[in-house]
Amino acid sequence: MKSQAPALINARMKVRALITAAIMLLVTNTTALAQMNCTVNDPTGTPLNVRSKPNGSIVGALHNGTSVNLWKLIWVNDKPWARITPVGPGKSGWVFHDYLKCEPLYD
Repeated sequence: MKSQAPALINARMKVRALITAAIMLLVTNTTALAQMNCTVNDPTGTPLNVRSKPNGSIVGALHNGTSVNLWKLIWVNDKPWARITPVGPGKSGWVFHDYLKCEPLYD
């Protein structure tokens, strides 16, 4: 039995180390998700459509000057689409990135 005790302790230490690493990764990703702080800046002067996916159905609209956090940026048919969440009231979803004025949250 004594020969199994160090192996059991070693296995427990490995499990704890993996759990700690996973928690640290989760906390790091959760606190640093928003990459940019942006403002709706639609040159047409009309509310910017918020969509369920790039070029998807309209789920809402945001007026010029609305602050949003940009979480993800992708290109669809050579056009940039941003996954956003309004800082205040409004629907989260996808918007055409060219109609946002953005600044990095961190230098």
